[in-house]
Amino acid sequence: MLRILAIAAMLAFAVPSLGLAEEHHEEHHPPGKPGGGPPPKGPPHGPPPGGHQFSYHGKMFNPVHGPAFVYPRGWEYRRWVVGGVLPPLFLVPAYFYAEYAALGLAAPQPGFQWVRYGPDLLLVNVTTGQVVETVYGAFY
Repeated sequence: MLRILAIAAMLAFAVPSLGLAEEHHEEHHPPGKPGGGPPPKGPPHGPPPGGHQFSYHGKMFNPVHGPAFVYPRGWEYRRWVVGGVLPPLFLVPAYFYAEYAALGLAAPQPGFQWVRYGPDLLLVNVTTGQVVETVYGAFY
């Protein structure tokens, strides 16, 4: 009987927490001018539809429209994090990204490279493969 009461008490505390989590809704404002109308058109190579930007060191940047990224056989998108180790397969010039300045990124220190992995850029120690910085959504 005590076990059933303990379970009921745990559920009583958990259910309101779940309800609060579900109640959070981000406000959605339709694009374009107040009162309707189509959204403004950007330049042909501007930000992607919807105006998504990425944040890097507290600044907002427009992603770059680049060629489609082709994953090597057996690989698919994975969200790399700082401290992760990129396999040597990606530590070759074919994956290095030299146009980092166009994104507002600093030049890598000697022994490091900006590496493109799908829509993301990773600053990687090319000796160890360790990811030391990530820029998610740099490409569309």
